[in-house]
Order: sequence, then C-alpha cells, then structure tokens
Amino acid sequence: MASRLLRGAGALAAQALRAHGANGMAAVRSMASAGGVPTDEEQTTGLEREIMIASQKGLDTYNMFPPKAASGTKEDPNLVPSVTNKRIVGYTCEEDNSTVIWFWLHKGETQRCPNCGAHYKLMPHQMAH
Repeated sequence: MASRLLRGAGALAAQALRAHGANGMAAVRSMASAGGVPTDEEQTTGLEREIMIASQKGLDTYNMFPPKAASGTKEDPNLVPSVTNKRIVGYTCEEDNSTVIWFWLHKGETQRCPNCGAHYKLMPHQMAH
C-alpha cells in the first residue's frame, strides 16, 4: 500500500518537474514569439507558407491572382498565360452582360474578341513545380 502511494507521489513530482523545468520556472510551450496567439507567419508551413512568402514579395507563383488588365488594344493586348500553344478564353464583353464569349487563343499574333474587339495575346508560362 505504501509503495503505491510513493509511486503515485513520485509520478506527480516528476510531472511537476517537467512542467516547471529544473529551475522551478514554468516552461512555456508556445509558438508565438510574444507568448500570445501565433501570427500567420509563425504557424504556416509547407505550400501555404511558400505561397505566403511569395505573395509578400509580390510574386504570383501558382497563378492565383487575377491577371493584370491592359487596355486591350492591338499595341497593349491583354496577356493570357499558357503552358501550351493554345488556350480557350472566356470573356464577358460588357459589365452587365451575363453571357460568356468563348474563343480559342493561339500562340503568335494578337487576336481579337469576336464580339467586342478587345485584343488578347498568349504568353508562355512555366509551371512552378
């Protein structure tokens, strides 16, 4: 009976020693640098961290951001990234129009939207991986 009590007391003492450390101070287990809730920079890992660091540098590694709009003229066409020699493009020509105009965009010269006349050009794009 006494051995059970001593064993239980020893386990509690060992647990308290692990929690408070050897110098008697409470061990803090926190990822946050200030001891509070960790920020996104402190707790993100893997692909999410890679994307976050790239976006802080202004890079769009995985084509997640909308493309930068150009004036759509023949001299300043809208650039469409593609890993192949052609890509299908969907476009609503007018802001209040709900119909999407689809057309194929091929590598080379700029091409016009068949409905509104905006110009597009296929731009080669390398995959991030």
